[in-house]
Amino acid sequence: MGAPLEIDVLGSFTVTRDGEAVPLPPSRKTRALLAYLAVVGRPQSREHLCEMFWDIPDDPRGSLRWSLFKLRQIVNRDGHEPLRADRNVLELRTGKGVAVDWHSLKSLSSADPGAVCLDEIESWAERLGGCGFLDDLSLPRCPVFEAWRVALANEFDVLRCRMLRAAVDRLRDDPARALPFASALRAINPDDDALGRELHALAEAAREQAAQPGAAASPVHQASATPAKAARSAAPLQDIRFCTTNDNVRIAYAATGEGYPIVKAANWMSHLHYDRESPVWRHWVDGLSQHNRLIRYDERGNGLSDWTVDDLSTEAMIADLDAIVAASGVDRFALLGISQGCAISVMYAVRHPERVSHLVLYGGYVRGWRARGDPAEIARRSAMGTLIRRGWGQDNPAFRQMFASLFIPGATQEQMNWFNELQRKSVSPENAARLHSAFGKMDVTRLLDQVSTPTLVLHARDDAVAPFEQGREFASGIPNARFVTLDSGNHILLDSEPAFLQFLTEVHQFLDSRG
Repeated sequence: MGAPLEIDVLGSFTVTRDGEAVPLPPSRKTRALLAYLAVVGRPQSREHLCEMFWDIPDDPRGSLRWSLFKLRQIVNRDGHEPLRADRNVLELRTGKGVAVDWHSLKSLSSADPGAVCLDEIESWAERLGGCGFLDDLSLPRCPVFEAWRVALANEFDVLRCRMLRAAVDRLRDDPARALPFASALRAINPDDDALGRELHALAEAAREQAAQPGAAASPVHQASATPAKAARSAAPLQDIRFCTTNDNVRIAYAATGEGYPIVKAANWMSHLHYDRESPVWRHWVDGLSQHNRLIRYDERGNGLSDWTVDDLSTEAMIADLDAIVAASGVDRFALLGISQGCAISVMYAVRHPERVSHLVLYGGYVRGWRARGDPAEIARRSAMGTLIRRGWGQDNPAFRQMFASLFIPGATQEQMNWFNELQRKSVSPENAARLHSAFGKMDVTRLLDQVSTPTLVLHARDDAVAPFEQGREFASGIPNARFVTLDSGNHILLDSEPAFLQFLTEVHQFLDSRG
């Protein structure tokens, strides 16, 4: 954009000065205030802003003054003061010296697509394909701000689709370049059958193009390609759909890759869209989709599935898996359980041995934390449930950080930050606490010797979420199960550690040997 100060509200909220990231205040309301002023771009009364962000008992005027003090340190520099305020009104003047990506997108979207440079359209489409509007600044306790944010998020979806549509149309003669944008467009509109047919036709054309002797990327594409862009283009396409259970709960599911199907039972805190992009889960999706069709879904109360649900019981979770299998149209498949998904997978395999050809269990537990009966563990996990219910909705990520440290102690700061944010995006504090309690009661001890499906059990040696002995209990209780110890302390294996490569190798060899 070429401006000294750049404010980005599309995706995660960021501020950069001369290309360098500017540290932002820890208060989410203060960051949201800056985002609001930047997008609105016109004077706002102090009274209106107090009503938008602060309740009366919180001394709203004082809170606003404190936030403005923090924001002036970020925005007003070197004699340039775009953030101006008097006793009644304040304004962030955008334009010269301050650029906002929302304004740039609005300006571009209003132009004739045929008159806009193709490189500019492609650059914007690539950026917008998987992001949202102020993804990380949801404020459920500030209904006025949240209503504004949701309204602009809906408008952004329209603009994003318009940009992706323009990219697909302009790149139709180069299907390999158009394909990622068509895929992103289909992910936004999963029920659009015409778009599904168009995506399929583009995929076929791209394969035919690649198969032609001497086929190569066009000079423009070679010049504009980046490693990150190439990696995204090479990743398996994701097709998100929905099905409805017998108790009228809508469950989101997705399929990636081709080959013998693997159905992955849901695990806690999943989001089909964000998992696909994240540095914590995307290598799982990519690795398992290399040689197989991977079908995964968001558990009820999580991610893109319905959050307002009465029943979070084990039986409801098995019924969800049943609904996904039926909707996916698979008759026989490998079943993968991760964490509490292991117990659900065992129950399903016992009930439907004719459908499950292979059973893979990673990082699971035969008995949940309450069913194991250890008073010290019960007291500790009960306290964690209280922290989930009371702490996850707060701006301060300290409560969520505790869980991230348990799940992925070996993570980089980027992975840790992403996992912290996933907890907020994928599940409400109330649902998270209910699920935490439900998982504690799980117990499949009496079912293990009824499993007739060939089974592979893998467990990280120093897993702090699911005790190592629980993995051994699965392997010793299930007839002829094979047990593999992975040298890791992460409950979710990271892409940089040898244990994840070992996991993939063991799973692929297991499926091939039994296939």
